[in-house]
Amino acid sequence: MPEPAGATLYRVELPMAVGFDHPAKRRSASDSLVLRLEADGATGLGECAPRAYVTGETTESVTAALHGLPLDTVFARLRSTEPATLLTRLREAGVAETFGLRGGNNLLCLLETALLDLLGRRLGLNGRQLVPSEGAPAVPPAVLPVSQVLDLSLDVEEFLDTRGPFHFVKVKAADDIRRDVRTVGAIRARLGDRVPVMVDANMSWSPEEAAGHLAALRDAGADLVEEPLAKGSWADLARLRARTGLGVMLDESVCTLEDARRAVESGACDAFNIRVAKNGGPVTAARLIGLARRAGLAFQIGVQVAEVGPLINVGRALAFAHGDALTVEAGQADRFFPEMVVSPRPAVCRSTNTIAPAAGPGFGLDLNEHAAHWAVSSRTETDPSWHPVSTAVPSAKEHV
Repeated sequence: MPEPAGATLYRVELPMAVGFDHPAKRRSASDSLVLRLEADGATGLGECAPRAYVTGETTESVTAALHGLPLDTVFARLRSTEPATLLTRLREAGVAETFGLRGGNNLLCLLETALLDLLGRRLGLNGRQLVPSEGAPAVPPAVLPVSQVLDLSLDVEEFLDTRGPFHFVKVKAADDIRRDVRTVGAIRARLGDRVPVMVDANMSWSPEEAAGHLAALRDAGADLVEEPLAKGSWADLARLRARTGLGVMLDESVCTLEDARRAVESGACDAFNIRVAKNGGPVTAARLIGLARRAGLAFQIGVQVAEVGPLINVGRALAFAHGDALTVEAGQADRFFPEMVVSPRPAVCRSTNTIAPAAGPGFGLDLNEHAAHWAVSSRTETDPSWHPVSTAVPSAKEHV
């Protein structure tokens, strides 16, 4: 008789060694959910990073939704379906359609990433083989260059002195456009025209002021601006692009396929920022990439600030499966977290600012000894109720 399948949920609030500031949020600790699934001797790790200002979800709302899911249906399907067949179905249809589930994007991402990891481990497949890659270049890259992000906690000169080499620069906007113009000018003076520069406004400008801001940033040397207006300002975004000639990348506005279609139909953008958790998992993220290609748009593989492991490697797998991305963010876990809950630590070669594919099977990570501190609830196949885990969960301050 096989051991009953089970699930354990972790709420991970790791304190950050350095904070990260942008117009929508100042972050000093992670806020992720990690899900560990076990079935027939195989395990899988998933993660989501809910941000209320992006999808309306929080870690509390995703936890409540997970506790209400019929996981026994998922466990039964894992037992009854040949792994390769189930993986094919999951890559084609996504977790919601495959298992008949409903939920927000972060809930679906949490479960989809855990299931893909589990199936990858069973089948001996690596991350790039687990995510959809239709329409991608035939030959995946051996390494990928990654973006460097200048947030409001770091001076531009220190950034330029310490964060190179540079392949793509993203500047988090301040509340003073004159500062942003000086920042872009300083980057251009140091790097010349060889490196793309984008300013991320995080929805902080009004339509009335945005045209002047974009024109000033364009004249200073910016190539793109990310999410300059409130979410879903399709008509205003189209007018802004036509008036200023500066490219627009959309992030918070494009959470679903319907959002993406509206953006394209409205002429609202030049690029999408694809983020696995925001977009509901790697399957929908890959569909958004395909839509961008068909519409003649660029796309970036982005991250939620302070992802704690599984999401980082899933995003990187997506990037290697779609090597024609405009740029890849790849995360800054090496700078943010003295300790992580997974091993091996997702690495960036800082001498070249490049990443290599994670070794499999699955997405290549296991929970380590630090994870137990953050376990909050668990359940087994024989008991549909979730039960609190007895390990006390420290707050971010207590864990420092």
